[in-house]
Amino acid sequence: MSEPLEPYQYTLKRSVSCRGVGLHTGKPVNMTINPAPADSGIRFYRSDLDSGPVIPAQIDRIVDTTLATTLGDGATRVSTTEHLMAALRGSGIDNAWIELDSHEVPIMDGSAGPFVMLLKRSGRQRQKAPRRVMRITRPISYVQGDRTIRIEPYDGFKVTGSIQFDDNFRQTYSIEVTKKRFWKEIARARTFGFVEEVEQLWANGLALGGTLANVIAIHWDGRSILNEDGLRFDDEFIRHKVLDLIGDLALLGCPLQGHVVADRSGHGLHRGLMQTIVRETDKWEYVQLRENGSSVQEEVISKRKYFGRNGGNGKKNGRSSYPYILSGSKGGQSAAWLA
Repeated sequence: MSEPLEPYQYTLKRSVSCRGVGLHTGKPVNMTINPAPADSGIRFYRSDLDSGPVIPAQIDRIVDTTLATTLGDGATRVSTTEHLMAALRGSGIDNAWIELDSHEVPIMDGSAGPFVMLLKRSGRQRQKAPRRVMRITRPISYVQGDRTIRIEPYDGFKVTGSIQFDDNFRQTYSIEVTKKRFWKEIARARTFGFVEEVEQLWANGLALGGTLANVIAIHWDGRSILNEDGLRFDDEFIRHKVLDLIGDLALLGCPLQGHVVADRSGHGLHRGLMQTIVRETDKWEYVQLRENGSSVQEEVISKRKYFGRNGGNGKKNGRSSYPYILSGSKGGQSAAWLA
């Protein structure tokens, strides 16, 4: 059942902070999520740099999708954004200012759960500005080798994902994404990977912060895991893939109305779908929501004025147009150590 549309944008009631390590560097990182003005979207700021741009969380700032999603502007980078972005989108937060003292978002326990708890601790603040959503009106698809992803018209936001490591291991999960279901079914699903891949990553200076406290380690036999506490869900692997997909699609800059169907997806496939969406402008529309008594009215608005490079001007309180979309294996699928 679709969740009723909320006609207004939301930010945090107060700032909340956490401390963790970077998944790939293994270095400590402090992060604070702050309230932000209406229409400003999600933005990252590197407090460890003397000067540098603010990086809006949007598709044209993606600079790498190897093992994680990395955003950048010039030489400034913020990586492993997907779990935090999923927590923000799944919790109904439109505007937030995120301050980091390193280039990686902390991995925490490998899921979005700790970020959801932070956001719940803060609470949400309704803002006066109307919310806008991207409504898919015709199917859009993207193919990368034997991996596929598409989005179809749907009254709500639904995600169906499948993964396959070999002929005997396949998981599928489908969810109507609402705040309650995201918190209960998706947020706590952890990243995962095959044990034999870690040495190669270590040799390349990656996964230095990966431990059994933040990664599900799949045994060499491909059927068991090394984590003594076991799995949080029997199908935790595909639930985490759905989590990553929700987080990456949040880089479109506003909530989606559509049904996403992904087979053996990854960050590169997510980026490809978003780029295809941006190009195929005749297959979606922006809808602005307005409260009318006890009901919510939907008004189709022009999309052209929202194109163009916005934000990133280095000013903490600078605004950008909202939404700010920009143009811009194991016998089947590798787990890619940190999925």
